[in-house]
Amino acid sequence: MNNSHFLKKGILNKNLSIRELIFIGLGLLCISPFVSPPIALLIGIITAQWLGNPFSNITGKLTHSLLQVSVVGLGFGMDVESAIHASKNGFLLTVVSLLGILFLGHFIGKMLHIDKKIAFLITVGTAICGGSAIAAISPVIKAKEAQISVALATIFILNSIALFVFPVVGHFFSLSQGQFGLWSAVAIQDTSSVVGAASKYGEEALQIATSVKLTRALWIIPVTFFSALVFKNKGSRVQIPYFIGLFILAIIGNTYVAPLHKIAPYIVYLSKSGLTAVLFLIGAGLSAKVLKSVGTKPFVLGLVLWGLIAIPSLLFILYYF
Repeated sequence: MNNSHFLKKGILNKNLSIRELIFIGLGLLCISPFVSPPIALLIGIITAQWLGNPFSNITGKLTHSLLQVSVVGLGFGMDVESAIHASKNGFLLTVVSLLGILFLGHFIGKMLHIDKKIAFLITVGTAICGGSAIAAISPVIKAKEAQISVALATIFILNSIALFVFPVVGHFFSLSQGQFGLWSAVAIQDTSSVVGAASKYGEEALQIATSVKLTRALWIIPVTFFSALVFKNKGSRVQIPYFIGLFILAIIGNTYVAPLHKIAPYIVYLSKSGLTAVLFLIGAGLSAKVLKSVGTKPFVLGLVLWGLIAIPSLLFILYYF
């Protein structure tokens, strides 16, 4: 009996280690030059259904940290003048769309009778920068783990769709790289998918999308203070996205520090690989259980808000840029 017990335990441990090795192998494959960001996401989603995520207790934090480090690294591929120009072009569209989505999200959430905190997290995730905004605002409004999970799953499902759909739509409407970079930064929720879609479209699109998206991410700060007032949690700690400051320093360094020019292309290459790995990890987190946990109403809210920001912003960019 005891021998059988230990044998079964040993087999289980062996199977678990095989799962881990396969998972790590697929992750390494996704940072190779042969795998594009959308394919990395697809591999992650398939892996979630097939193997599950054997490192689920650490991949959440790893994804968050790797995303920030990789975004900072992309700054070494940009210059100050182009970054300022892109940010200026996207400022008005950012403000109007952000305020509009925050306003509409409140009323649509009420109409659908969705939990107030879930609706608010989906709304700010759509309006600002996806998972980063949800992570920053969750502790301020004292959201429970289940509420955070539903909001994150909703945003990441829609981002997965956007990563495949946006480049197709961009080519259909013959958007220039500048137009597509601006549109993806405004209309795709999470920074990882913004970068993934824009990098597939072109280098100029990637630079514009990254600049505009991180300028948009700065709105986390005032919205977080607003959230504390709305949910009457005045003593809550506000998380400031310091990595955006490092991104700006990287741009300045790449523009004015000549010795950096030699290593900058390698940093950018590694950063793009890191972001591809992030998309694999995000996909690996979208298991069948996670997908089922979302529910119809939160997904409908996320989908409607996404349409309300994506379609008008596309029309605006087509006619005025």
